[in-house]
Amino acid sequence: MIPISVVKLDEAAERLAVEVIRSGVIAQGPMVARLEREFADLVGVEHAVAVNNGTTALVAALQVLDLQPGDEVVTSPFTFVATLNAILEAGATARFADIREDDFCVDPQALAAAVGPRTRVLMPVHLYGQPADMDAIAPLAERHGLGLVEDTAQSLGATISGRGAGSFGLGTFSLYATKNLTTGEGGMITTNDAGLADRLRVLRNQGMRQRYQYEVAGHNYRLTDLQAALGIPQIAAYGENVKRRKDNAARLSAGLADVPGLRLPAELPGRSHVWHQYTVLVTDEAPVGRDEVIARLTERGVGCGIYYPKTVYDYDCYRDHPRVVADPAPVAEDVVRRCVSLPVHHHLSDSDLDQVVEAVRAAVGA
Repeated sequence: MIPISVVKLDEAAERLAVEVIRSGVIAQGPMVARLEREFADLVGVEHAVAVNNGTTALVAALQVLDLQPGDEVVTSPFTFVATLNAILEAGATARFADIREDDFCVDPQALAAAVGPRTRVLMPVHLYGQPADMDAIAPLAERHGLGLVEDTAQSLGATISGRGAGSFGLGTFSLYATKNLTTGEGGMITTNDAGLADRLRVLRNQGMRQRYQYEVAGHNYRLTDLQAALGIPQIAAYGENVKRRKDNAARLSAGLADVPGLRLPAELPGRSHVWHQYTVLVTDEAPVGRDEVIARLTERGVGCGIYYPKTVYDYDCYRDHPRVVADPAPVAEDVVRRCVSLPVHHHLSDSDLDQVVEAVRAAVGA
């Protein structure tokens, strides 16, 4: 079976992890500080604040914006549940703006229409490695005086007009095991605002600037030096790994370009794609449905996934939630029935890619 994702750590990560173990400093320490510096450089921002996971990054970013009961955060309905859970954990109300089919990200026009008197934060999601249209979204937030939190969990290194995703507002990243850069579990918050960075560092450390000197009601959101040691070597190799993902995506697109019934993903003008996922849509022209395509791919030894099978609010625990306002999102509601992600990770061989292409063509009947 060719897996949808693969986790491999090299000898450099092993050496750094052993160095941490032998140092006796395994909690948050100098290795975390080093990861933060190098991560900030990668994104192109002044500050990066490491936390213990990507959901925590979202929660902390919202918390330092001082949301009050009744304040609304507008985000995408086509995302992992962490996006919604973070809004609820921060005490805000979640609203949704529909997506565009060409980038799977929130539609700036729908986002503008969703802004109301209670809106405090816009939270675009940079999905699959493709960033949202921040050239339109950032001015919208500025025009209305709104906070801007970018859910960049899947899109580290992607750019918009040459500017890094996660550099327009408060950027939030996941370093979970399957991400393009991983520490197993972990997260990062990026910003050019020194004041917000300072508040985030205090917040993640139980509200302490110095031991037993509490400034706010905080949390334990700390990352460990052991986790940071796993991530640091990947930063140096990140550009090459993303290039391999881009090459893999191009090879998949070339091999599937003439398949009727498939809409292929593309890197849009002015935006770079880091190909966390290669996600196609099975259209009405296909002789079989999406679920049958997945079954046939599995039979042929090709791992694939549905990210995501429902809009994020379409679950019993959210349908009647008093702080979840599920406005209609017809594009997202259509995409969840047709999307399927194929292997594109940088560990694929040429023969793996050929097998994926052949399997997809056979599965769709091309």
